[in-house]
Amino acid sequence: MHDYSIFPIINATLNGTAAVLIATGIVLIKSGRERAHKAVMITAICASTLFLISYLYYHAHIGSYRFRGHGWSRPVYFTILTTHTILAAVIVPLVIITVSRAWRGRFDRHRAIARWTYPIWLYVSVTGVVIYLMLYRIFIT
Repeated sequence: MHDYSIFPIINATLNGTAAVLIATGIVLIKSGRERAHKAVMITAICASTLFLISYLYYHAHIGSYRFRGHGWSRPVYFTILTTHTILAAVIVPLVIITVSRAWRGRFDRHRAIARWTYPIWLYVSVTGVVIYLMLYRIFIT
């Protein structure tokens, strides 16, 4: 039997890293540092892609992990989880479209969709860390 217990912290770390990179990328582009923005956003895509691969591998082997909180924590957790899950499905095509527009030099169209992609991607990355904390660190009894 294999030990998959390291995967949740790896996944949370990749999500947290993506969140920091996404926020950094926005600061960079707003300050006119386009090359740095591009490098940071490519790195954010890599972190998110590695997260997705790791997440799918982990859950393919262990299945789902039951939330152990009670009382007020249950509706809070499941609200965060539901919005996170729905937006995680939405963000994949949004990132692909956003990147493809930048890749083709269609920066007007890139900016138009990036206004939606950025906050959704940041939310998904941050709530991924929150879900990890609630599931594996805070409500463990």
